[in-house]
Amino acid sequence: MTPKIEWLDTPTVFRVGQLPAHSDHKYYATQAEMLQQKSSFEQSLNGMWQFNYSINAASRPKKFYQTDFDAEQFETIPVPQHIELSGYEQLHYINTMYPWEGHEYRRPAFSDTDLNQYAGMFSEAEYNPVGSYLNHFDLEPTLQNKRVIIRFEGVEQAMYVWLNGHFIGYAEDSFTPSEFDLTPYLKDKDNCLAVEVHKRSSAAFIEDQDFFRFFGIFRDVTLLAQPATHLDDFWVIPNYDSGQKTGQVDLQLHFSGTEQRVRVTFKDQDAVLFSDELMSGSDVEKHYNLAQPVTAWQNDRPYLYTLQLEILDTDGQLIEVINQSVGFRKIEIKNRVMLLNGERLIINGVNRHEWNPKTGRTISDNDEAWDVACMQRNNINAVRTSHYPDRLSFYNRCDQAGIYMMAETNLESHGSWQKMGAVEPSWNVPGSSDQWEAAVLDRAKSNFELFKNHPSVLFWSLGNESYAGSVLEKMNEYYKQKDSTRLVHYEGVFRAPEYKDVISDVESRMYATPAEIKDYLENSPQKPFILCEYMHDMGNSLGGMKSYIDLLQQYESYQGGFIWDFIDQALLVEDPVTGQNELRYGGDFDDRPSDYAFSGDGLVFATRNEKPAMQEVKYYYGTDK
Repeated sequence: MTPKIEWLDTPTVFRVGQLPAHSDHKYYATQAEMLQQKSSFEQSLNGMWQFNYSINAASRPKKFYQTDFDAEQFETIPVPQHIELSGYEQLHYINTMYPWEGHEYRRPAFSDTDLNQYAGMFSEAEYNPVGSYLNHFDLEPTLQNKRVIIRFEGVEQAMYVWLNGHFIGYAEDSFTPSEFDLTPYLKDKDNCLAVEVHKRSSAAFIEDQDFFRFFGIFRDVTLLAQPATHLDDFWVIPNYDSGQKTGQVDLQLHFSGTEQRVRVTFKDQDAVLFSDELMSGSDVEKHYNLAQPVTAWQNDRPYLYTLQLEILDTDGQLIEVINQSVGFRKIEIKNRVMLLNGERLIINGVNRHEWNPKTGRTISDNDEAWDVACMQRNNINAVRTSHYPDRLSFYNRCDQAGIYMMAETNLESHGSWQKMGAVEPSWNVPGSSDQWEAAVLDRAKSNFELFKNHPSVLFWSLGNESYAGSVLEKMNEYYKQKDSTRLVHYEGVFRAPEYKDVISDVESRMYATPAEIKDYLENSPQKPFILCEYMHDMGNSLGGMKSYIDLLQQYESYQGGFIWDFIDQALLVEDPVTGQNELRYGGDFDDRPSDYAFSGDGLVFATRNEKPAMQEVKYYYGTDK
């Protein structure tokens, strides 16, 4: 297979050689490994990599992936880390517009009457920086003689991958893990991994989120070995009857490799509720009834059961073991009211970008743990992953903490339909474009497959501020077809009411006034109402929160919302005059166009100190208990 630089220009090519998305489960060789949370099947490639920066594709070292390439002139860079925060490239924050506005004239591929106008848009651009990465590694003994997969958990925005001079694949979708099979070209010693990352591709039109526009390998890179028999994917579906307090478990397993036995154990704390042993081929489906009442999972009582899967060979020897937390909960809509476990659901939520003031969207476990603890102590019970999938570990934390999740697909095309504040969707993407459909549906599929086992996920969100069209309608259909245990959310249909019957289970709006909410609820509402964004905590904001909280008592179909947002996007920079570290926001880096201090609208400062507004949140979010 020969890689092509032209893939950057067209939305019809977005994954080449990439493995299908699957459940995010971890697997271990022994019970002891599982208890220690350290798998001998994994090898981290995080660390210092060789690196070269180029201003555009034309000037990049085109043959750097070849095994005889002389990389003596390459520098080094930490992985994971944004390239901009390693001293290369212009820092740039922008909200709704595309970052090239005012510099380059661009329209999304297939949105213009000239269907060839996109040719060379990014691949031949004078400005489209490229990061060329090299990493030499030896394979750890526990990974040798096995199939080995490489997982890039997050790379902005488009990447090409080679191993030992052989092309492996291409991927976009910056915030979703990309996996490739390295086995055919892998050696035990002295492997050369080459990764070429382009800052912009056609994906830029649908990754127009309100944030700093970074690029590079910004999340973990991991090698994953698979034994001869391996559980590739599974879905445990806990069905809960809120009236009878009873539960059922549907189990779907997909294997690769040789025939195997599966020992299934389902535990309530330390008590075994049922166990089973199966002989199977590649696919298994099984249904289990629980004999006793179950305890429901919810915010104030995040009660979790444990499903353990032990994969054995035909001689009974353990091959791999998986533990999955399971929560019984039921979300549904009755009489235009969302119910969780039979009771009205109140969303005391917040939108959250991943952020660290020194490392941007490359965040640590400590950052993540602090965020969840902050939500808990301030009565925040829900989080919207605005506007992309988060690190894999965050979903587990929300399961444990009882934080309700709106799991958002990596989609935002704000700049294609809103110009200077006006709604003008003449070249909106994805819209109803056949050529954009596959890429966008692939993002929805990845979001579902990765996080389907997490009880904290109550909503699948189609994305953010991308107007509407048949592509969004098909995304809605996909989620509804795949998963009857959750609701589907999308706000942008408010701009295109002709799609209201076929997109989103809820009426979702941004920054509607209390009077506008009342108007909707008093005029034959068809759906329950939530605010996916409200209050906008910028400057001395959040003073009118009571007027929204009061609506919860007045209208049963008003069910709360998500404050914008959790944490400021600001970077700690040393002032050259004073030598002191100071927080700098959009526009402070001579970045143009910019939305300036609009990057600072969080309930906490970028340094993770709570703002005074958090007191208001804690008080009012606690009043419904």
